[in-house]
Amino acid sequence: MTEFDTIVVGAGVAGVTAARLLADAGRRVVVLEARDRIGGRVWTDRTGGYVTDRGASWIHGIDDSPVAAATAAFGMRTVEFTVGGYQPDSRPIAHYGPDGRRLTPEQTHAYVTDIHAVDAVLADVIAASDPFASYRDVTERAIAQQVAQHGWDAERAQRVREYLEHRSEEQYGAWIEDMGARGLEDDHVYGDEVVFPDGYDRLPTTIAEGLDVRLGHVVDSVAWAPDGVTARTTDGAVFSAVSAVVTVPVGVLQAPDFEITPPLPPRHAEALSRLRMNAFEKVFLRFERRFWDEGVYAIRQQGPEGAWWHSWYDLTALHGGPTLLTFAAGPAAVAVREWSDGEVAESVLAQLRRLYGDAVPEPVAMQRTAWQDDPFSHGAYAYMARGSVPADHDDLAEPIGGVLHLAGEATWTDDPATVPGALLSGHRAAERVLGREIRIERVWERS
Repeated sequence: MTEFDTIVVGAGVAGVTAARLLADAGRRVVVLEARDRIGGRVWTDRTGGYVTDRGASWIHGIDDSPVAAATAAFGMRTVEFTVGGYQPDSRPIAHYGPDGRRLTPEQTHAYVTDIHAVDAVLADVIAASDPFASYRDVTERAIAQQVAQHGWDAERAQRVREYLEHRSEEQYGAWIEDMGARGLEDDHVYGDEVVFPDGYDRLPTTIAEGLDVRLGHVVDSVAWAPDGVTARTTDGAVFSAVSAVVTVPVGVLQAPDFEITPPLPPRHAEALSRLRMNAFEKVFLRFERRFWDEGVYAIRQQGPEGAWWHSWYDLTALHGGPTLLTFAAGPAAVAVREWSDGEVAESVLAQLRRLYGDAVPEPVAMQRTAWQDDPFSHGAYAYMARGSVPADHDDLAEPIGGVLHLAGEATWTDDPATVPGALLSGHRAAERVLGREIRIERVWERS
């Protein structure tokens, strides 16, 4: 048995942030990480001569972002890539209709105006909705208002309907009927979005420099009592401490092979029961030559053919060669889970060829993620299921018995499912362990 002041379970951004602040405050801290690397769901893959962020990629809005401040302090290069979350017009987007033809500027304007009209009333509809309403329920009510007040025909309503379906999938990897009505209330971007040509993993690895991080330590049980916490690993190692910060994803907290004893208090357990891990995978296609339009950030297609593959993002400026990123999200991610890479690539290429014909060559490389099959996450990130409310995130983070603290992206109400949410939750956990405020700048300042 090894004794510390604090055990941190998980070396993702939340875990290394909490550990950094606690260690700098003089605490004896050990970080137990199941993977063979630091970063958790921030994972930069450098195989094949490519720099590929398989997990987190963006800072979704750099204004007043602690992550933007940290990456700047660490000297991390950025490339501006602003698509405004899943917005229809934040940057140049090539929209294609159900017939595979590119919309004219006038058609695009009309389509985008319809989306904004629904968004303008959606907040009030959500506020008046039943706690167990789905995002489908509230968006249908908002569309119905436009049909009744402005005489939209079925085709016009359907184009906006499918856009809202895709927004649910791309933002949270969830089918619109499974996500709670309030699941996208945090869908706001403040300032430009940026990506990292040298890889996002420099953020957690730099924060973790000098910390006692034990890789390959798979914690399967955490026991807490008023006098301290014990963590056990699958190989029989035992660690004890006065307190613990557990930063594993929701999917692990809900898994039968991870145990907290005594069980989480009702307030925490109920909040956890209303959260779900998503189905959200990235598909990168790299080409010898560019075949799509110059000057566009994204390509999107409407209609039934776009049920799975509807959006592609041009990452050429990031990767130095013609590269498109698309997402298998929600039902698509579940459906292609067992497919081979070749089968997925052909399915995606079939849709691109609807739009660009024989100009689409075979890709020179293809990469895809498999977060659903990752035993240390069981998905990419968490979303609010029906019946969930924003306060569930904060309830999950309330200290337990004065010794146990849960942190991670799913415990931060204002910006869940993001790296800033993870970092801020780690900062909060460290403050609660110490019982005092800490300047968040301590995460990236070196003195």
